[in-house]
Amino acid sequence: MDTSRRPVVLIWELTQACDLTCDHCRADAQPARHPDELTTREGKRLLDDAREFGKGQLVVLSGGDPLKRDDVYELVAYGDEIGLNVTMTPSGTTNLTTENTERLADAGLRRMAVSIDGASAESHDDFRGESGSFTETLRAAEDARDAGVPLQVNTTVCERTVDELPEIAELVDELGAVLWSVFFLVPVGRGAFLDSVTPERAERVLEWLHGVSDQHSFAVKTTEAPHYRRVGAQTGAGGSRRGGVTAGDGFVFVSHTGEVYPSGFLPVSAGNVRDESVVDIYRDSDLFRRLRDKDALKGKCGACDYRALCGGSRSRAYATTGDPLGSDPLCAYVPDGYDAD
Repeated sequence: MDTSRRPVVLIWELTQACDLTCDHCRADAQPARHPDELTTREGKRLLDDAREFGKGQLVVLSGGDPLKRDDVYELVAYGDEIGLNVTMTPSGTTNLTTENTERLADAGLRRMAVSIDGASAESHDDFRGESGSFTETLRAAEDARDAGVPLQVNTTVCERTVDELPEIAELVDELGAVLWSVFFLVPVGRGAFLDSVTPERAERVLEWLHGVSDQHSFAVKTTEAPHYRRVGAQTGAGGSRRGGVTAGDGFVFVSHTGEVYPSGFLPVSAGNVRDESVVDIYRDSDLFRRLRDKDALKGKCGACDYRALCGGSRSRAYATTGDPLGSDPLCAYVPDGYDAD
C-alpha cells in the first residue's frame, strides 16, 4: 500500500463521552457528549470521503465510548454498505450489552476491540477507574465471539501494567482474540500523569513480544512503538524490511468535532472535515507530507539507519519535545557514530 495516497487505518472519534475515568485516557473523557460533535449526516459524508481512499478502507470507530451515540448502529451499517471495513473500540461499560453487541454484528461490524490493562479485576478496574469494568469487558469479549465478530484486545504498557503482560497474554489467548495490540504509553491527556517504562525495559518487552505470537494463536502488533520492527530486524524475528504505520504515515485520526490529526496522540490539526475532504487533508497537507518524509526526522531518529523501517513514535516525540519530527525518547537504540552532543 502506498501510504502517501491511502492510510492503513482511519480512526474516527465519534465522541469523547465515556462513563469511565481511565488513568491513561488521551481524550480526558467526560460523561456528557460535546454539542459540536459531527452529526449523523456529517458522519456519513466523512465515511463517503473515506471510501474514496479505496474499497475496504479500514475505519475504526472510537471514543470516548462510541456507544454513547444512538446512531452508531446506523453509521456501522452505512459504512459496511458502501464497502468500508468498519471496526470499533467500545468501552467496557454497561453500554456494551449482549444485545448491543448483536446489533453491531447485524449492522456489519468487522471487528471489536476491547481493552484489558490488568490480568485481574483488581488491577484492571483500578486502572480503568470503574469497579466491574473487568467483568463487563470479559463478558463483552465472549459476546463478540458468540456473535461471530472477531476480537482484538488492546493493552496499555506503562510502569503500572508491564509486569502483568505475560498473564494478560494468556488471557488474550483464552478469549480467542485474533490480535493483541500492545500500546506503549504516550504522555498526553491523563496519561501525562503515568510513568512510562524505561527505554531499556521497552526494548526487553519488544523482544519478548516477538516470541509471543509463536506461542499463541493470536497475532501481535504494537501501537506507538514502531521500533518493534527494528528489534525484529535486528534479532531476525521480524522478517520484513518494510516500514509500518506511524502518525500521519498510514494513520489518520478524525476528532469528534471533525479536526484531522496525524494521530489522536498528536493533536495538531491539519484541517477539518467540515471544510474539506479527509482524503485531500491526508494526501496534501504540509503536516502529513512532512511526517511521511523519513529524511526530515531530527536527532537520533534522523541519524538512525532504521528510520525507513521504524521512524519512531511521532506522537511521543511531539508530547515530550513539542516537535513531531524529533527523536522518540522511548527508543534505546543508538546509531553507530551518533553523538547527541
